[in-house]
Amino acid sequence: MKNFQGRTAVITGAGSGFGLELSRLAAAAGMNLVMADVQPDALDRAVSEIRASLIPGAEVLGFRLDVAKAAEVEAMGEATRARFGAPHLVFNNAGVGAGGLIWEHTLKDWEWVIGVNLMGVAHGVRVFTPMMLEAAKADPSYEGHIVNTASMAGMVNMPNMGVYNVTKHAVVSLSETLYQDLCLVTDQIGASVLCPYFVPTGIHASHRNRPADMQQGGKPTRSQLIAQAMTDKAVGSGKVTAAQVAQFVMDAVREKRFYVYSHPKSLGIVQTRIEDIMLARNPSDPFAAKPEIGAELRKALRAPQ
Repeated sequence: MKNFQGRTAVITGAGSGFGLELSRLAAAAGMNLVMADVQPDALDRAVSEIRASLIPGAEVLGFRLDVAKAAEVEAMGEATRARFGAPHLVFNNAGVGAGGLIWEHTLKDWEWVIGVNLMGVAHGVRVFTPMMLEAAKADPSYEGHIVNTASMAGMVNMPNMGVYNVTKHAVVSLSETLYQDLCLVTDQIGASVLCPYFVPTGIHASHRNRPADMQQGGKPTRSQLIAQAMTDKAVGSGKVTAAQVAQFVMDAVREKRFYVYSHPKSLGIVQTRIEDIMLARNPSDPFAAKPEIGAELRKALRAPQ
């Protein structure tokens, strides 16, 4: 996509982080926006800000939803079609974080994280891709692009992050398949996957938005508390900003580039994992470059309770 003005973007997780920053860039580029988020207060603030910054003729539609719920994403799709027609940019960005030893995740942990991180993306692809293909068929000048937010956790498997890793690997797979499937049927719609590393956004505090019917019950385990503390520290100390990552996304859409990384210098750990697979060797120590972190984690998990 080279031209954004007068076109429409649908952005989930638009109340904060990457979603809000991409909304700002899209508004500055002259796009109409559909901004969706599960947090009504954050969404209202974000929509008010974006509405005040829109160029004449552009519009914004705020839509409160839980992306894990198919009917709510479908309703957003119909509202988008009714207001703006088929969108041109879809950013399936909403996500939540959860850590701990993989066997200690409760059933509700699995349902919640898979529902948001994986099914939220799947619902966005399922609802908007046919709409975009229909628009492309009707108009040879139509251009569209779908961006799905995964994570570097979708490229490697850091310990004590089980359910999060699983969902983000699935989003990478979904996105790569989407790219290949689109290439089979059209040249007018592209796809990208965003794989950020530790960026200060707020995902480390995503439990604040966990629905009442998805509460895990009981107290967090030691491994979950350790994971939360380590994630808080890593995310909070991130040097790359959400605004920078949003710009990376816009650049990738312009260039029809599939993989979008916030920390490309960290791809060495991805290369090591691929070599492990190709050489059929056991998974390498993920903390080889920073052994003190691995030693700290093992000590904390093995300490007597």
